[in-house]
Amino acid sequence: MAPELAVDTRAFPCAPPADLDDSRVIVEHDWRAFQAVDRMKNHWDRPGWSERQQAYYWMLTFADATALVRRTEHCQGALEHLSMDLVPADGLHVTLLRIGATEGVSHPQLEHLISMAEHLSVGEFRILAHPLAGSRGAVRFSLTPWRPLVGLHAALSALGAQAGVPGGKPTSTFRPHLGVAYNNAERPAAPVVDVVSQLRSLPPVALDVSSVDLVKLRRQERTYRWETIRTLPLRPTGLASAAEGAAPGAQ
Repeated sequence: MAPELAVDTRAFPCAPPADLDDSRVIVEHDWRAFQAVDRMKNHWDRPGWSERQQAYYWMLTFADATALVRRTEHCQGALEHLSMDLVPADGLHVTLLRIGATEGVSHPQLEHLISMAEHLSVGEFRILAHPLAGSRGAVRFSLTPWRPLVGLHAALSALGAQAGVPGGKPTSTFRPHLGVAYNNAERPAAPVVDVVSQLRSLPPVALDVSSVDLVKLRRQERTYRWETIRTLPLRPTGLASAAEGAAPGAQ
């Protein structure tokens, strides 16, 4: 059972959806939250996160997911006139959990964490990436269902606590998403919401999650880049059909 998610004003959306398994509920919840945004913020205006800083993270990466790359590029073409920072094809990712700044995690701690993660009991699963919604600082795919992603976050967080690494935000505030464009200036949200609304009839893309990456993440100008330290397979399950509640035409 996935941990309970909490209302948190620092998260987006602040409140979790009413159902972590129903695609329609999750997609509509994300969309309503984005529609309620009045002004978008500069995603890169993050004190303490400079181009010199590097940190270890758990992430899901999708550079080889051809259907996702095509759908992303289609959506980015519609967004291009807004002059946002588009996520490159080899930069598509789902941020799961911060492990800690590189200077705050020792090599023995990192090796211990990896050793434990090699025996992670979480099984592989399938999710859907739905065009399109956003946040206060980005345009992004909604992901469904949330339950397996929340469960993976909780399992990785528990391993981090055992390894004694600094860790990141608690699972209760985790809001799964996959960014396609970062907002790089303060602006009214309405023009962005209008463009995004025209892309919402596109069918979702199915993504098989069979591994998780431990990476060393950095900012490089106005994008994220990383070095993969270790890719760890999830427990084979024989991936089930696409998530319940998927819209017709998932591919």
